[in-house]
Amino acid sequence: MNGAPLPLRQDTLADLPDDVAAPGYDRSALEPSVVHIGVGGFHRAHQAVYLDDLARTGETGWGLVGVGLRSPEMGKVLADQDNLFLVVERGETDRARVVGVLNRYLFAPDDPAAVLDTLAAETTRVVTLTITGSGYRIDPHSGEFDADDEDLRADLEHPSTPRTVFGFLVEALDRRRRAGLPPFTVLSCDNMPDNGTAARTAVVSFARLRDGELADWIEAEGAFPSSMVDRITPTTTPGERERIVHQTGVDDRWPVVTESFTQWVVEDSFCHGRPPLERVGVQFVDDVAPYEAMKTRMLNAGHCALAYLGILAGYSTIDEVLSDWVFRAYFEHLLADEIAPLLPPVPGIDLEEYQQTLVRRFADPRMGDQLTRLGRRGSTKMPNYVFPSVQAAVAAGRPHQLLLLAVAGWMRFLRGYDYAGNDVPVEGPLADRLVELARQGQEQPEPLMSEQTVFGDLRDDPAFAAGVEVALRALEEQGPREVIGLYLDLTTGAGR
Repeated sequence: MNGAPLPLRQDTLADLPDDVAAPGYDRSALEPSVVHIGVGGFHRAHQAVYLDDLARTGETGWGLVGVGLRSPEMGKVLADQDNLFLVVERGETDRARVVGVLNRYLFAPDDPAAVLDTLAAETTRVVTLTITGSGYRIDPHSGEFDADDEDLRADLEHPSTPRTVFGFLVEALDRRRRAGLPPFTVLSCDNMPDNGTAARTAVVSFARLRDGELADWIEAEGAFPSSMVDRITPTTTPGERERIVHQTGVDDRWPVVTESFTQWVVEDSFCHGRPPLERVGVQFVDDVAPYEAMKTRMLNAGHCALAYLGILAGYSTIDEVLSDWVFRAYFEHLLADEIAPLLPPVPGIDLEEYQQTLVRRFADPRMGDQLTRLGRRGSTKMPNYVFPSVQAAVAAGRPHQLLLLAVAGWMRFLRGYDYAGNDVPVEGPLADRLVELARQGQEQPEPLMSEQTVFGDLRDDPAFAAGVEVALRALEEQGPREVIGLYLDLTTGAGR
């Protein structure tokens, strides 16, 4: 970089360096048809990039409005940058681009009326969500919506000033119904099983607490397609941001770093039109479930297994973990021997090739994905990503020792300290409760397993408890690397 970096704004787009791709379309011609709730790094590296790709083909009918619910900082940065941001794809050759498809960004707590007006506008046709799996408030065992929440109660009492995503969605849908407009499609982009059903259950259930006729209308006329999303997007650290400024010569205060791989599979079920994203690589299918099972049980479960065991072993990033041949062998055998054989057929996917791709992606040092990020919200991730494979293995009578070791690694991590006594960050729903139970049980898994909201039917499986207890004791006595080697030796011979 020579000289001062170029501030990222609309009036500087013409001056971007040659190796930074500008939007190349008239941003003022974008029609704001998509609203995204939960704008973060992943959304900006994934759904926003697909919509930006579509706009670059000349299709400007699917502009984007972003809505934030919690952090005002993103809105302040985007406002200063005319809602432009930089996405840097790390690969054999890094590629930088400016995404311009975002028309506006609204911070809901500051201006709920503007958010409701936008959602209720005739131009809005699709609302996408990244609010995390726990944000849907769906009991993982009963499948029912949990409305026992102060903010939800406030939204029922004061629907014109909502606090929650469901308060906003239901109030906007009610306004559309009263205005004679069709509902918008609600498209979940969160990593959770059957995310479309979760979104439908949450929205319709909350609407029914307000007005039965409204709930019936949403259920009959609305659409809640499921989707599977995949793109590794680490948190952009201050140091990474400085490197990007130096590398690109562009001063973006909150750029996004991501991998070159990207995938989006969507159930083709929309109620008010949809963007023609198949033009830019999105796969529309009748049934997302096989793709979702593949991704959550392999990629997301792999993240969980390696994050907790890796943190306990003293590693910081997932590429560091996989640079250790013991952990790499563990991950490869976990996928090939215990997870893949239990997956349903996935149309158009070679599972062996997919596994090899995952290993390469995780091991890429250019990403440096932090284990602490991957280990957040374990009380949601483990039941969604790891336990389904355990339960399937038990039902099929197949070996699952490596999966049990992943569960034991999480339980040991939940004590909140590593082998040297250093604190490790336990974050997410039920964090305090689970830490208390983990410390109470030590090498006994039963106290933790009493938490039915997490363990469900596994709570009553003595063989599961016994297997986890063996792994916990081994971890306490020997440490994660040594125990992984032992388990590989016993199950595959790979530990020799």
